Amino acid sequence: MGRIHMLVFVCMQFIFLASKCTSTPTRNNNTDQEALLALKAAITYDPQNFLTSNWTTDTSFCNWAGITCSNGSERVTELNISGMGLVGTIPPHLGNLSFLWLVDFRSNQFHGYIPPELANLRRMKYLLFSSNNFTGKYTLLKSVPEELIFQGTIPYGIFNMSSLIAIGFVYNTVYGTLPENICDNLPNLVELLLSKNQLSGRIPSGIWKCRKLQALALSYNHFEGAIPEEVGLLPMLRKLFLGVNNLTGQLPQSIFNMTSIQNIDFSYNSLSVQHLMLQYNNLTGQIPASLFNISTLLEISLDRNQLSGDLPTTIGNSRDLQVLYLQENFLSNDPSSPELDFFTSLANCRALKQLYLSDNFFSGILPQSIGNLTTNLTDVVMDNNKLVGNIPSELGNLTGLILLSLRGNNLSGAIPATVASMRNLQKLDLFSNKLSGFIPSDLCYARRLSELILRENKLSGALPDCIGRLTSLRLLVLDGNDLRSPIPLSLWGLKDLITLMMSFNSFNGSLAPQVGGMAALVQLDLAGNHFSGDIPSTLGQLKVLQSAYLWRNRFQGVIPESLGDVKGLINLDLAENNLFGIIPKSLEELELLSYFNVSFNKLEGEIPSGGSFINFTVRSFMSNKALCGPPRLQVPPCSSNDNSHRHSKATKSILLRFVLPAASATLVLVVAAFIFVLKIYQRRQIIIPSEEALPLANHRRISYLDLMRATNKLHESNLLGKGSFGSVYQGILQDGQNIAVKVFDLQLQGAFRSFDTECEILRNIRHRNLAKIICSCSNPDFKALVLQYMPNGSLEKWLYSHNYCLTIIQRLNIMLDVASALEYLHHGNPTCVVHCDLKPSNILLDDDMVAHVCDFGIGKLFGESEVTIQTKTLATVGYMAPEYGLDGVVSTKIDVYSFGILLMEIFTRRKPTDEMFDEGMSLRRWVDDSLPSSIVSIMDNNMLNTENGHPVNEENCLGSIMELALQCTHEFPEERINMIEISARLKKIRMVSLGNRRTPQR
Repeated sequence: MGRIHMLVFVCMQFIFLASKCTSTPTRNNNTDQEALLALKAAITYDPQNFLTSNWTTDTSFCNWAGITCSNGSERVTELNISGMGLVGTIPPHLGNLSFLWLVDFRSNQFHGYIPPELANLRRMKYLLFSSNNFTGKYTLLKSVPEELIFQGTIPYGIFNMSSLIAIGFVYNTVYGTLPENICDNLPNLVELLLSKNQLSGRIPSGIWKCRKLQALALSYNHFEGAIPEEVGLLPMLRKLFLGVNNLTGQLPQSIFNMTSIQNIDFSYNSLSVQHLMLQYNNLTGQIPASLFNISTLLEISLDRNQLSGDLPTTIGNSRDLQVLYLQENFLSNDPSSPELDFFTSLANCRALKQLYLSDNFFSGILPQSIGNLTTNLTDVVMDNNKLVGNIPSELGNLTGLILLSLRGNNLSGAIPATVASMRNLQKLDLFSNKLSGFIPSDLCYARRLSELILRENKLSGALPDCIGRLTSLRLLVLDGNDLRSPIPLSLWGLKDLITLMMSFNSFNGSLAPQVGGMAALVQLDLAGNHFSGDIPSTLGQLKVLQSAYLWRNRFQGVIPESLGDVKGLINLDLAENNLFGIIPKSLEELELLSYFNVSFNKLEGEIPSGGSFINFTVRSFMSNKALCGPPRLQVPPCSSNDNSHRHSKATKSILLRFVLPAASATLVLVVAAFIFVLKIYQRRQIIIPSEEALPLANHRRISYLDLMRATNKLHESNLLGKGSFGSVYQGILQDGQNIAVKVFDLQLQGAFRSFDTECEILRNIRHRNLAKIICSCSNPDFKALVLQYMPNGSLEKWLYSHNYCLTIIQRLNIMLDVASALEYLHHGNPTCVVHCDLKPSNILLDDDMVAHVCDFGIGKLFGESEVTIQTKTLATVGYMAPEYGLDGVVSTKIDVYSFGILLMEIFTRRKPTDEMFDEGMSLRRWVDDSLPSSIVSIMDNNMLNTENGHPVNEENCLGSIMELALQCTHEFPEERINMIEISARLKKIRMVSLGNRRTPQR
C-alpha cells in the first residue's frame, strides 16, 4: 500500500514539473496572440474582411495572413498588413511581440499615434508606416525625460533601436523637427524615409553618423537653412531626395565628392546653386525636368555617369546657364522623332557657352534650329553618337564658335560652305563620318583655325589652293579619304604646322623642296598615296621632326644623307617605294630612332651597324636588291669591295654599281648567293625571336614559322582565350613540347605598350608562382610571347564551369600561391612590381594545381624611391581599388585590394560584378554582413560538399579567410595590410585548419 502511495506521489510531481516547464512558451505564445487580437480589435474598417475572416482562434496565429513566425519557438517575427486599406489605430500591445523584426503597415489609413511601447522591440529592423494618416508633433530631444517624450506619432525610443535598418513615414502628416543626434544610436540604418510630411527646422548635421545610410528622403517638407556639409560624408549614400523644401544657401562641396550617389533631387528650393558638379559618379535614371527650374544655375556637370532617357525640354528654363556637360552617359532621344527636339528649348539659354553631349546615344538629324542657339556659344561637342543626315548650313549662324566636334557619327553630305562665317573657329573635328564632296574653299576664311581633322570620310577632289592662308594651323589630319591631285605649294608655307597626316588618299606629284620650311613639323605622314620623284634633301632641315611615314608611294632616287641631321627622329618608314643606292651611314647618328623600315625597295650595299641599327630586325630590310650585312638580318655578308666603298659618298656607290659586276667574279657569286638566300627567306618568312626584348639566360629560339606550325597558323581550334590586348593559342612544337602563344593585336591601342611592359617585367623577375616565359617574338608587325603551357587552364574555368570543382583546401592553396607571387613582386625583388589587374582569368594552374600569376600587360615597375604613381590605364571593373578606379593612383595596395576581392570570390563563387550586387549591395558588404554567424550560408555549396574527410573546421576556417579578405579591401589604402602579413596569416589558417597535418594533395 505504501508503495502505491509513493508511486502516485511521484507521478503527481512529474506532471507538476512537466506543466511548469511548458508554461513559459505557452504564455509567450498567448502574449503574441493577444497582441494580434488587440490589433484586430483596433481596426474600425476592414474593406476586404482581411482580418475578420482570417485572424480567428480556430487556427494557429502563425498561419494567419500577414504573419510570419520563427521556426521552432512559434514567435511572431514579421507583421505585414500593407496595402489592405485598413482604418484604425495601433494598440500598445504590439510592444509585447518581442521577437518582431519587421513591421509593414504601409498604404493603409491608420491614424493617431504610434505607441511608445514599440520602442521596446530591440530586434526591430524595418519599421514601415508610409502612406497612412498619422498626425501630430513628435519631439526627439534627449534632454526631455523619456516618459514625457510621447507627444506625437514617433516615440523617441524608436531612435534608440540600434538594430533598425529602415524607418519609413512617407505620406503622413507628421510635423516637428529632427534632432542633431538622430543617428547616435542608429549604426545600422540603411533607409530614412520621411518625405511628404510637415517636418520643419534644419536638416541635422549629425546625420553623418548613420554610416550605412543608403537612402535619405526628406522631400516635400518644410526644412529650411543650408544643407549641412556632413551629408556629403555618408560613404554609402545612393539616394538623396531633398526637393520641395525651403532650403537655402549653396550646395556643400562634399556632395560633389560622393562616389556612391546615384539619384539626387534638390528641386524646388531656394538654393542659390550656381555650379552643380556631379561628374564621375554612378548617377542613374533620367535627368529630372525640375532640375532646370533652379534659376541660378550657371554650370551643370553630369558627365561620366549612367544617366539615360531624353534630355528634358525644360532645359530652356535655365536661362543663365553657361556650361552644360553631359558627355559619357546613356542619354538618347525619342526614336520616333527624326530630329533632336531639345535644341529648340536650348535656344532660350542665351548665356550658354559650352555644350558637351558626346559619347551618348543621341540619334537622328541635327535640326535647323541648332542655328538658333546663342552666338555666345564657343564649344559644341557631340562626338560618338548616332547622328545621321547632313550638317545643317544654319550651324554657320553660330559665329562665336571656337570648337566644333562631331566625330564618330554617321553624318553624310558635304561640309557646308557656311563654316566660312565661323571666323573664330579654332578646331573643326569631323573625323569618322560619311561626309562626301570637296573640302570647301570657304574654310580658308576661318583664319584662326588651328586644328582641322577630317580623317576617315569620303571626301574627294583637290585640297584647296588657299589652304596656305590658314597660318594658325597646327594640326591637319586628312588621312583615309579619296583626295587627289598634287599638294598645293601654299601648304608648305605653313611654318607653324606641327602635325601633317594625309595618308591613304590619292595625292600625286612630287614632294616639294619647300617642305623643309615647315620648321615646327613633328609628324609627317604621307603613306599610301601616289607621290613620285626624289625625297627632297630639305627634309634634313626639319630639326624637330619625330616621325616620317612615306611608305607605299612611288618615290625614286636615293635616301637623303641629310636625314641624319634630324636628331630627334624616332620613326622613319620608307618601305614600298622605288628607292635605290645605299642606306646612308649618317642615319647611325639618330640615337632616338626606334622604328626603321626600308623594305621592298631597290637598295644595295652594306646595312649600317652602328647606333640604333643594332636593334633592327630583318623586317626592316627585306626584299631589296643587294643589301649585305650580318647574318641575323638574313642578308649575305659584305665583300671587301663593299667595305672599301662603304666609306664613299652615295654618288660614287651608284657608279661602282655598274663597274663591279664586270670587274669581279667574286661579287657575282656573292650576289647570286644573296638572291638564293633571299628566295629561301621569302618562302619561309622567318621572324627571328627578339633577344633584346627578353634576354633570358639560355632561352630557346623559336621562329615565326615554328609558331605558325605549332598553332596551325593560329587556327581558332587552338584558341585558349582572349584578353584585353590579344589572344592566347595552344601549340605543340616539333619536339612535342606544349606551349601557349600570346599574340598581341597591334591594332588595339596600348598593345605595343602592353608587350613592352610584359617584357620589361619578365626580364627582371623569377618565381615559381609566376608565369614562365620561354621566349618572345617581336617585329613592328608581329609581337608574341611564348609561355609554358598550363594544362589545367585558368582559375576562372575551375570556378565557373559546371564540371569542375575545387575543395576548400585546394582554394586555400591556390590563394597561398598567388599571395606568394605578390609578396615576391612587392617585397622580394629589387624593383617593386605592381600587377594592376589581378583576377581569376590571370591565374593559371599547372598539372599539380599550382597557381601561376600571368598577364603583366598593364603592370607597373617602381623606382627605388617611388611609393605611388599615376596612370590612365585602368584594369577590370570589380577588382579595382577605389583610388585606382577614381584617380589612377597605383601602389602595392591596389594589388592587395584585388587579392581581397579574389579571396572572397574564390570561396563564395560570386563575381564582384554579379547582378545580385546592386542597389547598394556589393561583394564586400555581402561578406561583411554574413560575419560572424552566417558565413557558411554564403559559401560555394559545391566546395562544402567535397572535403573528402579532411579535418577542416569549415566555419572557423572560412570566417578567418573572409575577415582577412575584408582587411585587404578597406576603402582607404593606408588601412590595408601588406602581402607579407597576408601570406603569413593564410599559412597559419591552413595549418590550423589541417590540424598541423601536411598539406594534402592538390
